[in-house]
Amino acid sequence: MKMRTLGQSGLKVSALGLGCMGMSHAYGQPDDPESLATLALALDLGINFWDTADIYGAGANEELLAKALVGHRDQVVLATKFGFRETGVDGSPAWVRLAVEASLKRLKVEVIDLYYAHRVDPKVPIEDTVGAMAEVVRAGKVRYLGLSECSAQTLRKAHAVHPITAVQSEYSLLTRDAETGVLPTTKELGVGFVPFSPLSRGLMSATLDAAAFTDADFRKKNPRYQGDHWDNNQKLAAGFAELAASKSLKPSQLALAWVLAQGDHIVPIPGTKRRTYLQENAAAADVTLTTADLAQMEALVAQFPNVGPRYAEREMGLVDR
Repeated sequence: MKMRTLGQSGLKVSALGLGCMGMSHAYGQPDDPESLATLALALDLGINFWDTADIYGAGANEELLAKALVGHRDQVVLATKFGFRETGVDGSPAWVRLAVEASLKRLKVEVIDLYYAHRVDPKVPIEDTVGAMAEVVRAGKVRYLGLSECSAQTLRKAHAVHPITAVQSEYSLLTRDAETGVLPTTKELGVGFVPFSPLSRGLMSATLDAAAFTDADFRKKNPRYQGDHWDNNQKLAAGFAELAASKSLKPSQLALAWVLAQGDHIVPIPGTKRRTYLQENAAAADVTLTTADLAQMEALVAQFPNVGPRYAEREMGLVDR
């Protein structure tokens, strides 16, 4: 597995990380035995950058990772996030201090490698949130800090308080919001950029049947899987699968290679709870795309512009823009 460095931290991570949310949250029923086997395979493949959050499965995902980390803690760069509560987003210093202790306990580790504010709390100045996060770094409970779904302006304010090692945002061939603000700012400031949902929540894998989504799958209510957007996106996914096949690649591999090609400071974290998909995804790190390949992909996407918003209105309201 090829390696990349997150920001100016010197933190070496696999070029492709592993998003662990779907093992416990949002994408159908959990399958802990298969998830643990997937995590074990990740170690074998050299995928050492694991991403979780305290909200995933109400803490269950952190507890699952704790089982996989036994005997392997020194092989994993462990990232988790805090900030969501039953009452909404909480970025208060008091909650930072409580949340980090709870995550350490569930993960059964002494230190978290990368600790993100999951969302920006509009009620709390980002300087106060990051100031409290810096305190837990000084206390030796966290090594590096990150922000998730923040704006370029918020990143600048946060980075002035304490170095931000990584920004996590949704980014893929179909989700390009970051390109006009936070992505160039991360490059300017020397901050790593960690795209989640780099396969557009599975859409670019060309393997999904929206009619089969259960109530436990949050995509059932996602705009991209409904109505005219879904009609558009089925055609796009089919065309993308043909393009990938012409290059002897899986659609997921081509989509991930596109994300990796957007910058050396970018480390996508495709999520899966299946060993088969993890193995496929890992191979994307060795794919080299030409300028002509990239142009073909852009041209295909341009043929099917009615992709739809990445979130419903309520979820978009939680994104710092």
